[in-house]
Amino acid sequence: MTFFIGDPVEKTVVEEIRSWSEKILEKPNKFFNNLAPCPFARGAWLDDKVAFLFKNEDSYQDLYTALSQWTDTHDLAILVDFTFDEDPDKFYVFLDEVNTAISKGFFINRDMWVVGFHPYDEASEFSEEADFEPLTEINYAMIFVQRLSKLQESAHKIKKNGYYDNYDEEYNASYIFKRREEFYRRLKNGNGT
Repeated sequence: MTFFIGDPVEKTVVEEIRSWSEKILEKPNKFFNNLAPCPFARGAWLDDKVAFLFKNEDSYQDLYTALSQWTDTHDLAILVDFTFDEDPDKFYVFLDEVNTAISKGFFINRDMWVVGFHPYDEASEFSEEADFEPLTEINYAMIFVQRLSKLQESAHKIKKNGYYDNYDEEYNASYIFKRREEFYRRLKNGNGT
């Protein structure tokens, strides 16, 4: 895995992602029933539980390595993808296929989940009012790698507080939640079903 080691471009991207998290993901938002869009982000940053990997080639080997050699040193690994597929639909289909492969044991550890952010996505309604200025003009995608069990158990907690109510209407979050829940249940049953 290639973790952040001081390259100036990588350093700026890390600073930009940290700023984006502070100004958008960690602030209470009416869209999420006055919870932060990512209620656990602040704690992960404060506890130094966020790792970075950088993809500068067409290969996804660093992603596959992160999935198969996860150590729980971090709660989240962000793969910054400088060579992303320009088509957001293909990008998300790839991530869905990776999650399916994880659930079938292709990476040995079935307790993993990936989700992404594509630079050509339309701006989210909840982030339009945010005061965020990018630090670089470089486009990159992000793939977030984390434990499925931790993510889904956290999702159960915030769902009770109405977190998904507006989000579900606007972005069909129920599909994503149900898919994660299906893989989570398979994981907990221990037999892949």
